[in-house]
Amino acid sequence: MPVSSGLGLDSSAVRARMVAKLAEQGVKDPWVLQAMGQVERHRFVETALAGQAYEDTSLPIGLGQTISKPNVVARMIELLRQDAPGKLGRVLEIGTGCGYQAAVLSLVATEVYSVERLRGLHEKAKKNLLPFRLPNVHLMLGDGMLGFPKGAPYAGIISAAGGEEVPSVWLEQLAVGARLVAPTVTASRHQALVVIRRTTTGFDRQILEAVHFVPLKSGIA
Repeated sequence: MPVSSGLGLDSSAVRARMVAKLAEQGVKDPWVLQAMGQVERHRFVETALAGQAYEDTSLPIGLGQTISKPNVVARMIELLRQDAPGKLGRVLEIGTGCGYQAAVLSLVATEVYSVERLRGLHEKAKKNLLPFRLPNVHLMLGDGMLGFPKGAPYAGIISAAGGEEVPSVWLEQLAVGARLVAPTVTASRHQALVVIRRTTTGFDRQILEAVHFVPLKSGIA
């Protein structure tokens, strides 16, 4: 991780305030809170928006995509890690975006495989993550709807885009006992977070709060 200078947005105090707010909002997992406090979010947004980097807001990152609110990132990773006593094993991220969530995941999982379908964002994430020197993060340009079979089975799958339903190939790539966290369209036609846990006999599905993510799309652009 880049070393903080102790001034301005590089200050760990700025991130500590964000973490305190996340804790107030109900995030309890110490691994998640520590990771959120370590990763410098302002390095993943446009310079003009850096002043808003630690506010609980989503920000545009180009190509019609956004960086999720810190609360949403923390919440989804906490759901992914539920019941994990220590680090998660290998995790698959669908939709790298600017690379921020991959950086946070790198601190709570042994390996992170992250797939992005938009070439421009894939390149941006590579550039953003370079100074962090994270050997356990692997970025791939590809169709996220296909997952990444080569790295399967995964100890967790997390998606930053929501479709009509969770692709069956993602479920196939999930290890027994592992969780998948993704936005999906519910029966009421609204998007909500869904948590799917693979058991020895099938899948347990839990629908949680309403969310607003970009639509899940196939192909590479």
